[in-house]
Amino acid sequence: MSEQLKVPTMAEFHAQGIAPEVLFWVGCAGSFDDRAKKITKAFVRILHKADVKFAVLGAEESCTGDPAKRAGNEFLFQMQAVTNIEVLNAYEIKKIVTACPHCFNTLKNEYPSLGGTYEVIHHTQFLKSLLDEGRLTIEGGQFKGKRITFHDPCYLGRANGVYEAPRDLIKKLDAELVEMKNCRKKGLCCGAGGAQMFKDAEPGNKEINIERTEQAIEVQPEIIAAGCPFCNTMMTDGVKNKAEGQIEVLDIAELIANADDL
Repeated sequence: MSEQLKVPTMAEFHAQGIAPEVLFWVGCAGSFDDRAKKITKAFVRILHKADVKFAVLGAEESCTGDPAKRAGNEFLFQMQAVTNIEVLNAYEIKKIVTACPHCFNTLKNEYPSLGGTYEVIHHTQFLKSLLDEGRLTIEGGQFKGKRITFHDPCYLGRANGVYEAPRDLIKKLDAELVEMKNCRKKGLCCGAGGAQMFKDAEPGNKEINIERTEQAIEVQPEIIAAGCPFCNTMMTDGVKNKAEGQIEVLDIAELIANADDL
């Protein structure tokens, strides 16, 4: 990241004896996947714009254990989780924000029983709170009047009931929000959840991400908005297969950062 995108670590904060307002949990995708890194950078730009005092764990952050748990390796999950909890508790972390619904769900719902209890929020919820508090303003900019459909990530929507925050943010862009036939509680998985991201699909006549992309194409959007790096990958692959060059796939954080040209 450039000097303009200064990202302090918890170790640096701790050494200075100060606590951040929020810990930004970057996640594996946001740290290592080239496409997801753009989402991370967009969110960091917004945090700076809103003067949010935040930090990341950096090299001290490890996988939450979500893929291991979903794939059935409970032992590995607990090893990964306990390691992270020891680090988080040592820094006395209270509030965590993440752009990955898988991390969000695991930290929020599965860490407390292992000794890690925190206020965990998805980045769309956090961005909405910044708007509501007047710390962030959004102009429609290049997205004004654009047809945008939102794909509900499973672990954000059906697993945790977060439906409105991302949609409220899209509406703030003065964009036209169009809904797919399977949305909110009836949302269709992109095909990456449950550790499916890391394995070949089972035999069948169609990939799930193609089915979901076809549902998006039906409502003729210019942009498919996502709130999950895995969903972003799956929908992007679907668009390449079905409508390359016609539809853009962007995370909510990218929409906001790009609208204001942060």
